[in-house]
Amino acid sequence: MGELEGTRVLVTGATSGLGAAMAHALAEAGARVALAARPGPRLDDALSRHRLAGHDVVGVSMDVRDARSVDDAARRTLEELEGLDVVVNNAGIGMRTVNPHFLTSPAPFFDVSPEGFADVVATNLTGYFHVARAFAPYFVAQRRGSFVNVTMNYETMRRRGFVPYGPSRAGAESLSAIMAEDLRENSVNVNMVLPGGATATGMIPGDVEPSLARRLLDPAIMGPPIVFLASSRSAGLTGARLVATEFDEWLARYENGSAS
Repeated sequence: MGELEGTRVLVTGATSGLGAAMAHALAEAGARVALAARPGPRLDDALSRHRLAGHDVVGVSMDVRDARSVDDAARRTLEELEGLDVVVNNAGIGMRTVNPHFLTSPAPFFDVSPEGFADVVATNLTGYFHVARAFAPYFVAQRRGSFVNVTMNYETMRRRGFVPYGPSRAGAESLSAIMAEDLRENSVNVNMVLPGGATATGMIPGDVEPSLARRLLDPAIMGPPIVFLASSRSAGLTGARLVATEFDEWLARYENGSAS
């Protein structure tokens, strides 16, 4: 029996990149996982891969930019899974949507179109709000539950040419901190997790220099921290920010009662 047997988890943006890696790790650990993404072949293919692996998964059509879509998806998820224990806010888009060559030719913020800026913020920040808002009342009513919000390195929030991706993730970190405080008295946990470096996902251009490509992290690095945050081992932990590349050291300190 897996560590997460009986645990019900929803992962947004679960069809690729970090979301796919986390959904796989959670399902491998025994969780029942709702894969949330916009409807289409990618969601269908993800469901097929999981089921071939023997995972207990369901598909949930959701566009995190649309509050009505999220509210409808939340109702379907709670019905399908007969409740919920963990929400992983992961769905996001990156710099490629506004500058396909952002690594080699970074553009200043004033070259970003208003439409491009708004789309990234609508997905990476407002989307997190929509999802959290939809599920928080359920967690508050049952006086337990966990939100995990995926974020990124602080350096990227300040890096040249990283508008609007940097501001969108900085906003998500502020949102996470306030969520943790707003939900603390209801015994609902809110934590953050990030890879700790650039990962080999679709957010990275395919023409990156070989030296950079060799340094990209495997998205599977997100597995151990997300399984921990979905498990009973993290009971009572809220307001934490876990870096996947440093997770083993952090966990050792946490288990010794010395983690900050």
